[in-house]
Amino acid sequence: MEPGAGGEDPLAGLEQRLRRQEQELELVKAALADALRRLGLHDRQIPRLAHSLPPENGAGLDPWPHPTPGPGSPPAPRSPPVSTGTQTEESALQGEAGGWATPPGPPRSPPPSPEEPPQPGTPSGGSSSSSAAPSPVPTAPPPAPPHKELLQRSSSSDKPDKAKPRQRLSKKAASTANLLARCGSLENRVKDPTLSPGPLGSRRGNYNLEGRSIKMFLRGRPITMYIPSGVPHYEGLRAELPPERLQLEWVYGYRGRDGRSNLHVLGSGELVYFVACAVVLLDLSVRRQRHYLRHTDCVRCLAVHPDRVRVATGQAAGVDKDGKPLQPLVHIWDSSSLLLLQQLGSGSFERGVGSLAFSIAEQGTFLCVVDDSNEHMMSVWDWARGTKQAEIKSTNESVLTVEFDPRDSSRIITGGKSHVYFWTWSGASLSKKQGIFGKYKKPKFIQCFVFDAGGDVLTGDSEGNILTWTRAAADVRTLGRGAKETYQIGRQTHAHEGSVFALCLRRDGSVLSGGGKDRRLVHWSPELSLLQEAELSERFGAVRTIAEGAGGELLVGTTRNAVLRGGLAQGFVPIVQGHTDELWGLATHPRLCVFLTCGHDRQLCLWDGAAHSLAWSLLLEDTGLCADFHPSGQVAAVGLNTGRWLVLDTETQQVVASGSDGNEQLSVMRYSPDGEFLAIGSHDNFIYIYSVGDGARKYSRLGRCTGHSSFITHLDWSKDGKFIMSNSGDYEILYWDVAGSCKLLRNRFESRDREWATYTCVLGFHVFGVWPDGSDGTDINSLCRSHSERVVAVADDFCKVHLFQYPCSRAKAPSHMYGGHGSHVTNVRFTHDDGHLVSLGGKDTSIFQWRVLSGGGAVPPRSRSFSSTSLSFQEAGGGP
Repeated sequence: MEPGAGGEDPLAGLEQRLRRQEQELELVKAALADALRRLGLHDRQIPRLAHSLPPENGAGLDPWPHPTPGPGSPPAPRSPPVSTGTQTEESALQGEAGGWATPPGPPRSPPPSPEEPPQPGTPSGGSSSSSAAPSPVPTAPPPAPPHKELLQRSSSSDKPDKAKPRQRLSKKAASTANLLARCGSLENRVKDPTLSPGPLGSRRGNYNLEGRSIKMFLRGRPITMYIPSGVPHYEGLRAELPPERLQLEWVYGYRGRDGRSNLHVLGSGELVYFVACAVVLLDLSVRRQRHYLRHTDCVRCLAVHPDRVRVATGQAAGVDKDGKPLQPLVHIWDSSSLLLLQQLGSGSFERGVGSLAFSIAEQGTFLCVVDDSNEHMMSVWDWARGTKQAEIKSTNESVLTVEFDPRDSSRIITGGKSHVYFWTWSGASLSKKQGIFGKYKKPKFIQCFVFDAGGDVLTGDSEGNILTWTRAAADVRTLGRGAKETYQIGRQTHAHEGSVFALCLRRDGSVLSGGGKDRRLVHWSPELSLLQEAELSERFGAVRTIAEGAGGELLVGTTRNAVLRGGLAQGFVPIVQGHTDELWGLATHPRLCVFLTCGHDRQLCLWDGAAHSLAWSLLLEDTGLCADFHPSGQVAAVGLNTGRWLVLDTETQQVVASGSDGNEQLSVMRYSPDGEFLAIGSHDNFIYIYSVGDGARKYSRLGRCTGHSSFITHLDWSKDGKFIMSNSGDYEILYWDVAGSCKLLRNRFESRDREWATYTCVLGFHVFGVWPDGSDGTDINSLCRSHSERVVAVADDFCKVHLFQYPCSRAKAPSHMYGGHGSHVTNVRFTHDDGHLVSLGGKDTSIFQWRVLSGGGAVPPRSRSFSSTSLSFQEAGGGP
């Protein structure tokens, strides 16, 4: 490559190629070491097996006949064990016929084969290997120390020192299993001579030809999943789209923490605001929401056309699931039909759209846009034609707001950090004049401004002042002939302690101002004489934006993501509430359309899904990360990031029990189906089991499940409440006998037919098809099977909610995909009757409630709502 070609440094390119080759060599070395270790293990086991066999070749030990190879026939292949990183098991185990997730029936007569799997009666923890010649297999593993070390499963805190070198080698070897599979290593050539046709022939999954297991790879680690006995012909399984679909019914939350001028009243009387990628239209008269969902990333700003029907919304730049950048765009759409009218800015904006404004004097023909690039490019568009009229670099400082002069579309004002600019637009040119503060202190920020009834400009700043900028004749000697009038400060009014966040011109000419630090809402006369004031509750935060509704009613958006309704005299009540920081914890009630949420804002909230309202909220002592309802619905358990957990009465919100397990965060809480046990998964690699008594108000430590080598991510109880299936951060699937003193079930094959009360584990035979091809193991955050066991919902890392058919046991399975979240979706749960699905956005702080539609589009049965005073059942429609 020639120097400078393509604008790249040739030395840097060569160094990058060299690093990649070194990494590939390390993988090859590790793969070779793994193969040699496996062969050495077999060489050591063969003499022990031969020594342990009884006379006459162990006759009577193996009940299945083995054909004798004839002259010229090839010897039986040798099957090495499959390493899953911390456990060695035979990949081809006994399979039997039956139904999905049902106990195996009576054994069938085995077909003649030179290689036979062990019987299901093999003791737990045993493993086997077959030699080249057909020989019986002992029913118990030989007591060789190396083999015991391979079977050891424990956390790093209690590993024996002598096992550490071998454990590290095993993990390194497991990380190269994907490379071995692709390169056709000795192990895979012997065990899997060919791959099944279809998707499983890819790098993600290999189907065992003996029909016993399926293997997928995540970040190079093999994950073996055993096929239930009711699937005798796995290759015949098809992956289809489920007949059920989702329809967004309600969005909980509002982006007030960093938004401005993002709450308006339309001509229809609906409120319009945004959160995540969704623009919400709320009709308070009938308590109904509609949603504009065409944006591909978070909406950042909003403007309403003078006709109060058309709306412009601007979004941030983002990336798709392949890491490719998504262009920030402006959408102009019709609020009555939700149809997109025009899309502006493809290739014109950088990072995102920060501010928008329609012209007023020209019947809304023009749209001014300021982007979030370093130069904060300002452009004027004829939006109906989609043509750019003018563009200029505005400033290197933040621009917080922009507006056209309502009397003259050739005048535009912008305000932001340390500036207020008065722009003149003529043809394709834009020129600016900076506002001069003169004897007045220059504020750090100009947060907001409005044009008053007399044509003057009122600005609110970070010093708590309202400055009145009046028009003055231009100095012809300085500015030249044709120069128009300029603006000068005519008056300063101290309005608030701290910043002035919002200004609103009322229909009668009076002005409203909203404060940040003091949380006050102040009513001013047109001459800025104080008329009335009110203070918002601290739990709602400061005033972010103000809008005037019908009959002089006031609507206030706050910095704690709430929308309030009311007046200065009668006070305000919340009509929209939401979380203010990242969300992770979600639990749905066992009998009501009610759910709990918790997150990094330390708020624990109980939501009434039928009434679409917040039933109650309380402040936790620390970050809440997980939650679950007791089967009675009377109490709920919440896990914190400090290792502490709480149990609260859902009616009185009183803490009835608490405890602490370790000092690392808790990631999952799950009650057993009968409510007699509580399982707590922690980031210290343990699952803590508690017995539950006294009406779910007394908790006693029963034991601790020890065996995972990474933090616990998901767990589920069996339907009989005796067993647990769990996943961990290093992609393990383990099973536990809780009734048997929290014992680890080392023979995972025996759990293949166990029925699970819930299915939220993201790894398992029944759900492995939900993983996208090429996944790195972090692409799926949460999963939930419906109570009817017909569909499974998935929350992914790309802002999407998926609906798959259940079971989903084919790679690259199709799904219905739904957008709207603007951040990684952290959790999903079905309500008690499968009528709704609830999903959580992570950093976008939003909660989406989806209606589940049946195959014919029919709405599920009516939901029951929650009363904040008692756990009574109330019949209610599932929401408009």
